[in-house]
Amino acid sequence: MIARVCEAAERLALTPTILTFAPHPRQYFAHLNRRPELSPPQITGLRDKLTALACAGVNRVVLARFNRAMAEMSASDFVTEWLAIDLNVRWLLVGEDFKFGRQRTGDIHSLKELGHQCGIEVHTMRDVTDDQGRRISSSEVRGALAEGNMSRAASLLGRPYGMTGHIIHGKKLGRTLNMPTMNMRVTPRCAARSGIYAVRAHGLGSSPLPGVASLGVRPTVENDGRILLETHLFDLNVDAYGKLVRVELLQHLRDEEKFPDLPTLTAAMHADAQHARAYFALHGL
Repeated sequence: MIARVCEAAERLALTPTILTFAPHPRQYFAHLNRRPELSPPQITGLRDKLTALACAGVNRVVLARFNRAMAEMSASDFVTEWLAIDLNVRWLLVGEDFKFGRQRTGDIHSLKELGHQCGIEVHTMRDVTDDQGRRISSSEVRGALAEGNMSRAASLLGRPYGMTGHIIHGKKLGRTLNMPTMNMRVTPRCAARSGIYAVRAHGLGSSPLPGVASLGVRPTVENDGRILLETHLFDLNVDAYGKLVRVELLQHLRDEEKFPDLPTLTAAMHADAQHARAYFALHGL
């Protein structure tokens, strides 16, 4: 889809642009209706989203705030005022099921009609499917991540699922257990299943590094509910504090657990590391 946008932009001497909303419209309405549990889990943070779009050839991203004014905008105003005038859109590509405007009253037919009136060339794109004919969508990706099915998530995304962030200081508990970790804050409502993963890290050398990581709230040692990604790299002692690192989650090894004491936690951590090493021995880096 992005390739089609970039091709059209080059042909028409326009700027390839992606429009996205923050927060997600479903998240806005979930909080408006006091049903936060209906907010969709977040697949990727803004940094990773912008990086991926830039790598795909996008030159501009419009990050539009989805608020009351946006939710109540009529379908006509959305196209004739916001898209045509405010954003100066001249060529537009959307999915065939695209809906817009207050209460989602606008559809592809009205979009093309309104676009024609104000000089926007509207194009649609059919669903993209996998090799079994199943629709590739954000819902499918969220489902795979919730199950911990990382091979399915990678197939849907076209790349391994991962997250990028700056390494922050923690309590140094891993060092006392002979398993030092890199700590990274995770986007709220992360779509990935909490638990232990075989991972590889990018950004600390010329090649990716293997390791094991814990994604979750660390119930054995914390009770603040904050989600962290803690990554232990194998056979390597590196000063990563403050560095921007990307960690790819390759295989879900087990769910997060609360252990009765530190010795039990330590034994589980070393067993997790052995399972992750076995994964790399079989699959390579």
